[in-house]
Amino acid sequence: MTLPPTGFVLVVEDSDEDFDTVLQAAREASLPQEIRRAATGGECLRLLADCERERRTAPLLVLLDLNTPGEDGRAVLRAIRGNGQLRTMPIVVLSTSDNPRDLDFCYQNGVNAYHTKPVSFPAHLRTLRCIFDYWLGSVVLPAAPQHIP
Repeated sequence: MTLPPTGFVLVVEDSDEDFDTVLQAAREASLPQEIRRAATGGECLRLLADCERERRTAPLLVLLDLNTPGEDGRAVLRAIRGNGQLRTMPIVVLSTSDNPRDLDFCYQNGVNAYHTKPVSFPAHLRTLRCIFDYWLGSVVLPAAPQHIP
């Protein structure tokens, strides 16, 4: 049996209610990984910069909302994929947008998966559980950089 990957999951989500759903899904999935939140794209980029400056481990997985205030998820996606050390870090978009332009933008810029955020709580919870089960239970993840250079 393979041990679960160690590290943390970074959730870029501005909605308190949606973030609470993420936490509930993580509890139900018995995730051993810490869940950290960035409410904006800018906050996410600062957290990643802090990892670099303090030589801390980068996230195992980023769960990304596209439509956050200020620097949005699109800017985060471009910044992560433009960083040689983070380029292979899995990024899963979970957004209310079902706009084909958003979908095309994300895949053209290296997102690993794109999910439309369900409106109902039970469906949202199921989607998150599936994401966690797949990305943190089934997939062999790339080694997380011990720090961002």
